Amino acid sequence: MTVAAVLVAYAACVGILGPRVLGRGGWTGRAPLLAIVTYLAAGWSVVVAVGLAGLTLAVHATALGGGLSQLIGACVHRLRATYGTPGGATVAGLGLTLAGAVVARTAFTATNHLRAAGRQALRHAQTARLVGHPEPALGAVLVDHSQPAAYCVAGRQPTVILTTAAVQALDPGQLDVVLAHERAHLAGRHHWLLALARIGREVLPFLPLMRDAEQQVARLVELHADDAATRARDPRLLATALVVLATTAGPAPSLAAGATDSVQRIHRLLGPSEPLGRARRRLLRAAAAALAVAPVLLALTPAVIALALGRLPAA
Repeated sequence: MTVAAVLVAYAACVGILGPRVLGRGGWTGRAPLLAIVTYLAAGWSVVVAVGLAGLTLAVHATALGGGLSQLIGACVHRLRATYGTPGGATVAGLGLTLAGAVVARTAFTATNHLRAAGRQALRHAQTARLVGHPEPALGAVLVDHSQPAAYCVAGRQPTVILTTAAVQALDPGQLDVVLAHERAHLAGRHHWLLALARIGREVLPFLPLMRDAEQQVARLVELHADDAATRARDPRLLATALVVLATTAGPAPSLAAGATDSVQRIHRLLGPSEPLGRARRRLLRAAAAALAVAPVLLALTPAVIALALGRLPAA
């Protein structure tokens, strides 16, 4: 019961206070990929903590540190003990229900989301190839449209899509860096990072961290693609290209939302911040790793203590 309470408390603290802690300072914009990893590690550690809390209610935590036979034996022993203890069966049942619900919801959400996203991406890529034509010199599918646009579609047919208006509006240098930005999305598997954030939000939608992680990952993958595209190019080319694409992006509501993000990116490209120092990067990597393994360590602490005291045979 104590381990389960600690795990629930951990999930609540990280899930509620996580956005405030991670949002402090401007380091996320200076190291977007590291920030993405940290957000995902924090979010999914909350999911794992909730699942393990239910499991430790049903099975004594010391059994989690042993082998499979010991775990099965502990399950049998716990089932016998629970029916002999007032309220024990109810607690164990609630624990199994919680753990099963987390696993089932995660599996169901992930399966549905990945299938739907895969189908939509494939349909979009195929449609673009039908209405447009591949342009080998650009490495993109060129679609005849009066609105400047450049984007990519991941999945089974990863495709960079470019409109004729964008080709006309951008000069060669701007066009090259915009295409590099879209290729960076595909090379960096950014669609998988976005999927992890969205699935986590759908599993535990009531926690602020899960909602914030989805928004932040969507923002940070753009910054990471900007960095990759401008690594060997002048950042001002991408900044001016964003101005061209944002100012003719579409209807007023969508233009406002897109322009806000573009303005932030343009300021970042025109006035880049100093990269994070090596010591701070190591500290942040250690923090992300700690978040990733914290729930498992908390769940296994009783087993480690019991092993140290000689009460649990090594597996």
